[in-house]
Amino acid sequence: MPDPWGVKRAENLITSLTGVLSARVVVTPLGEVSEIHVLTTSDQQAKQVVRNIESALMAQLGLKIDHRKISVAQTADVRPIEEMQDEAVRTRAKKRVVIFQGLEVRPSERPQRVIVRVKLSFEGREAEAEEQGTDTVRNRVEAAARAASSCLDQLMPDNSIALEGATIIEAFDRKFVLVAVHGLGGREAQLLTGTCEIRESTERSAVLAVLDATNRWTDARR
Repeated sequence: MPDPWGVKRAENLITSLTGVLSARVVVTPLGEVSEIHVLTTSDQQAKQVVRNIESALMAQLGLKIDHRKISVAQTADVRPIEEMQDEAVRTRAKKRVVIFQGLEVRPSERPQRVIVRVKLSFEGREAEAEEQGTDTVRNRVEAAARAASSCLDQLMPDNSIALEGATIIEAFDRKFVLVAVHGLGGREAQLLTGTCEIRESTERSAVLAVLDATNRWTDARR
């Protein structure tokens, strides 16, 4: 994108002005300024901030800006806007995401079989589930995915979640767990799919694939 006068230089110039916490300059594909957004402390007058920006850009960069292109937002929080946005995203994520609390794989009393235990939490509530399967890679993956689906079913009593299937696939020279889960909320039924690259263990990836398939669905039903 053309940048004849330096967008970053303009943003740095604006943020150096008194009371300005953050600035973002939006340009057209031709490099012309279309919008300027600034965040200031609450003790600054918006009209004065706009005048200061106009004067600084003209004096330092020879850039004449229509005051109508400048928008000013104020806050009592003196942190940069990017930091506040990141914090808001993290807070929202913590509220909505089902958290993977634990995984245990142990031999069953029956020969050639294993027990997979999964523990999840959601909005302060916890659920555990165990599934048993034959001691093969495919069946261990399915057992972990079934246990994760069972936990989710417990954590969302007003909805129903059941595993359709789980398998291992290869793509881009890597192995992934692919799962399909049925989500039923009210009269609405959906087939949800999720994947997770196998890095630590196939069982762990199976649980994470179930969460990948269902996190948006569960968030929509909070």
